[in-house]
Amino acid sequence: MSYPRRIVCLSDETTEILYLLGEQDRIIGVSGFTTRPQEARLKPKVSAFNKANYDSILKLEPDLVLAFSDVQAAITHELVLRGLTVLNFNQRSIAEILDAIIMLSRIVGKTEDGVRLVEKFQDSLHEIATSAQRFTHRPRVFFEEWKDPLISGIEWVEELVQIAGGEPIFPELRKCHKSRDRSIAPAAVLARNPEVILASWCGMKVNKQEIRARPGWSNINAVQKDRVYEIQSSLILQPGPAALTEGVRQIHAHLARMFGVTVDRALAPVEALDANFSRDRVAESQHTTRLCEDSSL
Repeated sequence: MSYPRRIVCLSDETTEILYLLGEQDRIIGVSGFTTRPQEARLKPKVSAFNKANYDSILKLEPDLVLAFSDVQAAITHELVLRGLTVLNFNQRSIAEILDAIIMLSRIVGKTEDGVRLVEKFQDSLHEIATSAQRFTHRPRVFFEEWKDPLISGIEWVEELVQIAGGEPIFPELRKCHKSRDRSIAPAAVLARNPEVILASWCGMKVNKQEIRARPGWSNINAVQKDRVYEIQSSLILQPGPAALTEGVRQIHAHLARMFGVTVDRALAPVEALDANFSRDRVAESQHTTRLCEDSSL
């Protein structure tokens, strides 16, 4: 049996999965938005997220192109018309992300490695969920995926918020695949009064002052307590390894701070946290009294 040897990855998560499987040499082209791992950026860049350089892809002579979701449906269609084999993943939940990892591992002949990778992610998520049991309650969390219109978190993000110890304030929207179906009015967020706001604007730095300044939002608990944090989109909005590792760890670290809970080193984020968090940690270190849960929550 032969396996694909020349693969073009049009989204970040398939690139990272192949690297984790030790199959990075099969990758001959990547998205310009690729960030993980860093060395993957040395590969030829052939696409943005919803646009592709078809001539560049054809010149690479791939035997497989990996795409993602309806956002890349037009790219998928065009590449098929040009005679290429394309697999378009469409994972939207943690279970589907894990299934996608297994599928891709089979495609490159590394099924056992894929199973071990999935088990590693499952164990880590279980450990984070266990750590979150030390919280005295599950804080209400609004995950802001986009600013105008306001869009709440997609399914895998909301699931990770729960694993990390929070309670999403719009659970009824999590299974809506289309972002437009998860759009909400600012007044709806105000009415549900989140205790933490996590924002990740895909491709754009979050402006936390803009969030705080929205009409009426000064009355939201998260704004009053200065619990508005950015999670980099490359860590949480890619349905793959980054979200299952660094993304959920950053969410857990932000929530743990509310309760004075120390996160085990093995579960702590590796990459830099939002500056708000760092500043708060410095302020806490100047106090000699133990940080306790805020009784006003």
